[in-house]
Amino acid sequence: MKILHIITGLGPGGAESMLKRLILSDPSTLSDKIVVSLTALEVIGKELCAQGVEVHAMEMSSVLGFPGKFFQLCKLIKQSKPDIIQTWMYHADLLGGLAARLSGFKNIIWGIRIQSVPANNPKTVLVVKISALLSRWIPKKILCVAESAREEHIKYGYDAERMVVVHNGFDFSHFTVSQAQKSVLREECGFSSEDFVVGWLGRFHSEKGQENFIKAAKIVSVKYPKTKFLLIGRRCNAENATLMGWLTDVGLQDQFVLLGERRDAPVCLAIMDLFCMPSSNEGFPNALGEAMASGLPCVATEVGDAAVLASDTVIMVPPENEQALAEGMLKIMALSREQRLQMGEHSKAWVMSEFSIDTSRQRFEAVYLAMLADC
Repeated sequence: MKILHIITGLGPGGAESMLKRLILSDPSTLSDKIVVSLTALEVIGKELCAQGVEVHAMEMSSVLGFPGKFFQLCKLIKQSKPDIIQTWMYHADLLGGLAARLSGFKNIIWGIRIQSVPANNPKTVLVVKISALLSRWIPKKILCVAESAREEHIKYGYDAERMVVVHNGFDFSHFTVSQAQKSVLREECGFSSEDFVVGWLGRFHSEKGQENFIKAAKIVSVKYPKTKFLLIGRRCNAENATLMGWLTDVGLQDQFVLLGERRDAPVCLAIMDLFCMPSSNEGFPNALGEAMASGLPCVATEVGDAAVLASDTVIMVPPENEQALAEGMLKIMALSREQRLQMGEHSKAWVMSEFSIDTSRQRFEAVYLAMLADC
């Protein structure tokens, strides 16, 4: 079964990471997978290439060059002759779906990866409106990462009959971290063995909630002034003037460590004592699942299908509410070390039993096989 995946880009992100996990979860089928990035190769594209996956970068970054690049995409689809074309994220759904249809292919699957459309991005809003109209013609199926995403996109006008929920899965083999790795990174961050570290892992974006996290951290630091806070992700660094301004406003510059973008998430999670997800918009939050798989006690906002992922193992709080977020953190910090460890182990056992990448791959494959059976 030959699958052609089309995705907007291959930088470090939730959809991109899930695509990588899905493809690499069955090494015996790598030769049957082709990945097309509408933009650049980027870090995940390079990682897939290193594993022997065929990856193409269309470099659709110029308006003037777009027609030629779109023609090249159509040509690539015709030459590849896939059984199924699966697209990931809004722009890839629209452009990849149109290219597939114009190339004569009908076994098209769209992918919705977030709960709701970013209202502050008018270009994306327009793409979603057009896609909603075309959702009855282009895709045979629309795979939603979360039930909340399915429900929200039905409101936008997407065809409910074509929508199926398939949650992300995690590769738990990467979450074993040595004491030496932890010690090196803690030393790099300037943490002592007595420091209590609260962390969040996500790219800098209004929907990822860094500002809310900082406001909540200020409340927490009043009761626990020696708490250390850790931010990891693209643009979470000292060069980000907006982020530094927020820290200056609350006077927490000395309590925050900003590591920026890294490729060793399991090690970064392993040096935390508590994981805090402050997002205002998620589909099925990868970072929360990874923190749970690392055995961390977690507090998270009730966005997307975070509550489905967390079950009863995580403290859930309303989004965009720094007081509630702080109270969630303080509740965990008030526990004994043994109680926090027990809470983390409960989370780990739950996520490993319900959300493995193998289980997720089987659900994707069930959709593929059903589609081919209908041809």
